[in-house]
Amino acid sequence: MYTIKTLNAISPAGLAKLPVNQFEVDNETTAPQGILVRSADMHDMPLPDSLLAIARAGAGTNNIPIEECTNAGIVVFNTPGANANAVAELVIGALVAGSRNMIDAVQWAQGLKGSETIAKDVEKGKKQFVGPELRGKTLGVIGLGAIGARVANAAVALGMEVLGYDPYISIDAAWSLSRSVQHCVTLGDMLPRCDYLTIHVPYLPINAQTLSMCKDGVRVLNFARGELVDTEALLDAMNSGKVAQYFCDFPAEELLGVKGVYCTPHLGASTPESETNCAVMAAAELSDYLKNGNIAHSVNLPDVSQPRVGGRRICMIHKNTPGAISAITSILTTARLNIENMVNKSKKDVAYTLLDVTGDVTPDLTSKLAGIDAAIRVRIL
Repeated sequence: MYTIKTLNAISPAGLAKLPVNQFEVDNETTAPQGILVRSADMHDMPLPDSLLAIARAGAGTNNIPIEECTNAGIVVFNTPGANANAVAELVIGALVAGSRNMIDAVQWAQGLKGSETIAKDVEKGKKQFVGPELRGKTLGVIGLGAIGARVANAAVALGMEVLGYDPYISIDAAWSLSRSVQHCVTLGDMLPRCDYLTIHVPYLPINAQTLSMCKDGVRVLNFARGELVDTEALLDAMNSGKVAQYFCDFPAEELLGVKGVYCTPHLGASTPESETNCAVMAAAELSDYLKNGNIAHSVNLPDVSQPRVGGRRICMIHKNTPGAISAITSILTTARLNIENMVNKSKKDVAYTLLDVTGDVTPDLTSKLAGIDAAIRVRIL
């Protein structure tokens, strides 16, 4: 029986992925094996020795002390792609609303309340909100992952010419893209051609140099991360007319009240469907790791997964140093254990080795493996 602690309200659909005969959700426990979290800040929270894994129901993990977890052999999961549709829909909504100046128009129309000549005022005033149609315009998409690919495909369906830039595009993402999306090798190939620009990468500075390459009057959308765009450079570009409009899901003091800047309160993943998808994915990741040692979508450990083939399973997190594997297999050989399956992968300075063994696994095997200089954490399932 594994004990799970939740630090935020988690969708019941997610908790349903933790069968009651195998997991106990106890939010008062001080010794959980797993934690499910959304936005709660864990940086000042003590990490108990019992803790094996943390699953973040969302993509960002800024609220989790990643390095401390890695040093303690705690696997940290996130849920990439689970909120992709929610974010993509919001981006398309902003693309349409921005192009047609809907936000300013709505605010202006509210000011007509009480007027005795509303119909006449509307006909006279609407000219100031005229905006271009999207069909036939060019959209540049930086980052063609789960969200960027959806935005690109939707824009194609709207009749836009879509240019994509992603030097690290995955095979799965490439397959999901419309054939109409044109791939650009460099930002220099793409930016001068774009009427609209949307950003969907974890890190790629949009600074004064980047903005200088853009077409005059470009409209920029940032629903990825606020710090991706250099605020000072953006405001300078808006003052010069280089950037006509900026939609951002991350309000900041310098941006609020600026004409042409529209900030939404981090609404990207704020849908019931997204919260459910994230919770289900996070719970499934946590369950598979605790029960089977499989790792998928970890931010601090390599992804390692293999089906169980019988016998016992050894799960070992260790430093990525020479001699670690030979030390492990030497101990197993001495214990007269046969390795049926073995996978080893590394991520920077840390590695994960998963072994299925047959033979007599004695109670002291865990301590022997933990005694290896490179060992960080050992579990035997």
